[in-house]
Amino acid sequence: MLQSPAIEITILCENASSDIGCLAEWGFSAYIRFGGTNVLFDTGYSDVYLHNAKQLNLDLEKSDYIVFSHSHSDHTRGLQFHNFNSRKKIICHPEVFEKLPREESLVLQRAFELSPSKNPIEFAPNMVFLGEIPRKTIFEKGVFEDDKLRDDSAIALKTERGVVVISGCSHAGICNICEYAKHVTGLPLYAVIGGFHLFENDHEAVEGTLDYFQREKTPHLYPMHCVDFPTLAKFHHLFAIKKYSAGDVISLTGGYPPS
Repeated sequence: MLQSPAIEITILCENASSDIGCLAEWGFSAYIRFGGTNVLFDTGYSDVYLHNAKQLNLDLEKSDYIVFSHSHSDHTRGLQFHNFNSRKKIICHPEVFEKLPREESLVLQRAFELSPSKNPIEFAPNMVFLGEIPRKTIFEKGVFEDDKLRDDSAIALKTERGVVVISGCSHAGICNICEYAKHVTGLPLYAVIGGFHLFENDHEAVEGTLDYFQREKTPHLYPMHCVDFPTLAKFHHLFAIKKYSAGDVISLTGGYPPS
């Protein structure tokens, strides 16, 4: 069995900052390092992710892939400010580039190699872009302002300890995403990281999600971006979570699963 280095996920953009030199904005971006592959996952709304990467001594030029979780500007617009010297590959749902403002879409199409997919794709060893997420739960709406957001997706990392799910905003429903990640990889949940899109005014979704993770007994939960304070407090009460922000690094152990 091949062993991989520890999974390291650096939060480059989030609603808050935990590092005195890092900036915050409403949005999300993370830098994922696993098994020798580097992935820039979402880019926030502005150049904040670039500032923070420099502050944290991260060389984004070493990114092997860029993955967009969905089309919303607080996850995609930051790439307009990129300073890449090489032509990187963008992986996302096909509707992302249909939904972006036309000028932004054209800029990215000229500067990057596009690799859209509705289906799950293992784009690097044990790294899966989940594609279009089936809506299965009865408590998650799976829509945002009347948009079904079929382009909302996530990354799944396959490890010997289970699957690590990294979401951007979870408009598809974080439980729907996790169930699909389990289905695609055949692995139990090991960690779930990123935006969970949970707010106290959607009581059904919040309580359904809390019940789900209690049943799953997921070892590591990291809800952040687009989760309001009362909901974070409930996660802390039930799961003793720590809220991660821009500048934080999540490190997890786990080699590749048996082939």
